[in-house]
Amino acid sequence: MSITSVRLPEDLSDRVEELAAKLQRSKSWIINEALRDYVERAEGDAQRWRETLKALDSVRAGKLIDGDTVDKW
Repeated sequence: MSITSVRLPEDLSDRVEELAAKLQRSKSWIINEALRDYVERAEGDAQRWRETLKALDSVRAGKLIDGDTVDKW
């Protein structure tokens, strides 16, 4: 496991400490969980954006299904 230092605003650091105490976890654990969640959401957002661009390319290429066909399906 690597070690990284971060500078936190004092108010955020206080909130992390309070949460850590409440959950009986370390500040490091809280920060790791928050960062993991953020990275997973950012990766998901990037994937959805790539899929959106791919879908738009399909529309521009005329690869469409009309609403009646979808309703029948």
